[in-house]
Amino acid sequence: MKFKDYYETLGLARGATQDEIKRAYRKLARKYHPDVSKLADADARFKELGEAYAVLKDPEKRAAYDQVGSQWQPGQDFQPPPGWDAGFEFSGGDFGGTGAGADNSEFFEALFGRHFGTGQRGHRPATGQDHHAKVMIDLADAYHGARRSIVLRMPMLDAQGHLTSQERTLDVSIPKGVRAGQHLRLSGQGAPGEGGAAAGDLYLEIVFNPHPLFRVDGRDVYVDLPLAPWEAALGATVTAPTPGGAVALAIPPGSAAGRRMRLKARGIPGSPPGDLYVVLSIVLPPAGNDAERDAYRTLGKAFDFNPRAHLMEETS
Repeated sequence: MKFKDYYETLGLARGATQDEIKRAYRKLARKYHPDVSKLADADARFKELGEAYAVLKDPEKRAAYDQVGSQWQPGQDFQPPPGWDAGFEFSGGDFGGTGAGADNSEFFEALFGRHFGTGQRGHRPATGQDHHAKVMIDLADAYHGARRSIVLRMPMLDAQGHLTSQERTLDVSIPKGVRAGQHLRLSGQGAPGEGGAAAGDLYLEIVFNPHPLFRVDGRDVYVDLPLAPWEAALGATVTAPTPGGAVALAIPPGSAAGRRMRLKARGIPGSPPGDLYVVLSIVLPPAGNDAERDAYRTLGKAFDFNPRAHLMEETS
């Protein structure tokens, strides 16, 4: 997937006002409308213009796009980095496609092709709108709970139509056992209501910061554990890291690379708690000197072992 420069599509600078974005889109849309244009690529260009306009005309989408777009160039291979949209506060509603039946690109769907929240509650029209934001926390916060100060930015337009943002800081309690994708509701922290009506709520979507050792799947946690060949072959007791601290782990003799050892209830706390899976890998020591190379030669002579024997059986 390639990065799309929506400003370039509309022929605009990144600091363009909302009025400039609207005028540029209308001008180019007239030029490339399939019912008017005779150009061979008119239909494709018209769709590209519509997609770019759908993002840049919306201050919330535009602010999120600007954040990720500052790190990429047009045509570069692209995947949204983890937490690229964290820290933005969005009003309720669909943060997804350009409309019903819209034919959006893979790039658009990777950024905006999902719902951020439940939207305005139609049965209470005077109540303030719900807001939504994504926040990044550490895995340790899910194990122990935490109190965190978070800064949220609400995209908005200034009097001249330039995109800006308003910041606010909130003290948030992260409950023990929270999962990635779970939403924490902060009552009354959304948009103000009308005529003295109640304010909306703020929903915080939890995302874990990438960890150098651990991977998370629901409540289960995974860690790779390297073994020396003799530890895997003969068995050993080794020290294994867990989010709750190091543990002594008995490795059974004859353990193969890829074997998963389950440590029950050592995943993310809950009812029931998740499990911790230790995934074994085998690491060969380097043969950096004559003695180490001789040791490998002795090992090779000691075993009648061909790791590729099954390949020959499959082709015979």
